[in-house]
Amino acid sequence: MLAGTGSDVGKSIIATGLCRIFLQDGYNPAPFKAQNMALNSYATPDGFEIGRAQAVQAEAAGIPCHTDMNPVLLKPSGNHTSQVVLCGKPVGNRDAYDYFRRDGNNELREIVTDSFKRLSQKYNPIVMEGAGSISEINLRETDIVNMPMAKAADASVLLVADIDRGGVFASVYGSIMLQYPEDRSRIKGVIINKFRGDMRLFEQGRRMMEEICGVPVLGVVPYLSGIHIDEEDSVALQGKKHKSEEGKINIAVIKLKHISNYTDFNVLESHPLVNLYYTSSLEEIEKGDVIVVPGTKATIDDLRFIKESGIADAILSAHKKGKQIIGICGGYQILGEEVADPEGIEGVAGAVEGLGLLPVKTILAKEKATRQVEFYFLENERLCKGYEIHQGITESVCEVVHPNKTISGSCDGVMTDNGCIGTYIHGFLDNPAVIEHILKPFIKGENAGIDFDYTSFRERQYNLLADELRRYIDIDAIYKIMGRDD
Repeated sequence: MLAGTGSDVGKSIIATGLCRIFLQDGYNPAPFKAQNMALNSYATPDGFEIGRAQAVQAEAAGIPCHTDMNPVLLKPSGNHTSQVVLCGKPVGNRDAYDYFRRDGNNELREIVTDSFKRLSQKYNPIVMEGAGSISEINLRETDIVNMPMAKAADASVLLVADIDRGGVFASVYGSIMLQYPEDRSRIKGVIINKFRGDMRLFEQGRRMMEEICGVPVLGVVPYLSGIHIDEEDSVALQGKKHKSEEGKINIAVIKLKHISNYTDFNVLESHPLVNLYYTSSLEEIEKGDVIVVPGTKATIDDLRFIKESGIADAILSAHKKGKQIIGICGGYQILGEEVADPEGIEGVAGAVEGLGLLPVKTILAKEKATRQVEFYFLENERLCKGYEIHQGITESVCEVVHPNKTISGSCDGVMTDNGCIGTYIHGFLDNPAVIEHILKPFIKGENAGIDFDYTSFRERQYNLLADELRRYIDIDAIYKIMGRDD
């Protein structure tokens, strides 16, 4: 298990790298996180929902993702509540206080333990991930994801600490010493993450930490700024671009209050001709060549937000000037004529007028659609792939052009003749056929032949990550901890 001294210390990316290392070394690894809290989610091949991080880790391990890899997913929806997704299906919204005080019970423990057992019968090793800090002793009795899960799985624990935020000695020492003696004995090593500067300066610190904590430091990993792996949640947005840039195709993603699945933009973010940035600035929206309204966990609240803040007017103004406007999932709903919530799924029942750029109306529904899809975009013959995760039925109010035709024969989305596209498909912008269509008006001359293969790019990133972790972490020591002595 990769456990942490806190949130966003880098557990997920190190778990991803270990999955790839174990695959490279001839093993059959799989990721596991009993409970995840994230807005970035993914649809499994059999049509269920899990945290995006575990889907990425499964890809790094070379296997299809499954709900057993993340049996409990909490999707924050505001006002201290979260949608609870259990074994891939939503079971309702829960107040955070009630959930963490009362619902960490035997039933949930049994569910996550059974998921782990099924997974461990098919794969070896299991790369487990904890959540947040392991030293939240006030939540220890209801915890189902950290040390109690390590005990249930009889897992050795590697403690990951973020040195970049400061206080690394106190956070490591405190995290270890606040454990019950039995749990403390499970912690077999420490990994210091996000180190900046000359590592030789930390050699003495490394020895001091081992002496004080009684646990070996298995590695000091630098800040890996040049490797692109899908992030777990919106904390990572703080480190992304927020401004336009001269000489590039500027794609402005509206920074909604409840933005979700912003991994939809990783391909364009990595494209050599593109500057993709996240913004709620009216000035920066105006500078975008393409404007994207992303997915959201609270469509109506974000629709009200962009109207009250003036963002809606900025989008409409940009559209009148000929800018391309794209809406994905909740963004697709926002671009329509109306979003209705007759059953109060997102709060108070009612309806809100949309931006009116697409001739569609949406009714929010309790049943969530979760599925992977294969489709063709317009008349392009290249097969595209993506996935759907949404609560809503969107219907056109007139005859429209559906840009996406799935291989099952259904249609998705709406495309107008004045540069506006809406779709429910996450991963829509991962596909070369779609990217070429969007960027074509801006690409001229020698740049016209640039082709960006994102599948190969992702594989290179996993391998680069594995190379870096091998360089800075004692992988042989980890194998010994796991019981492999050769």
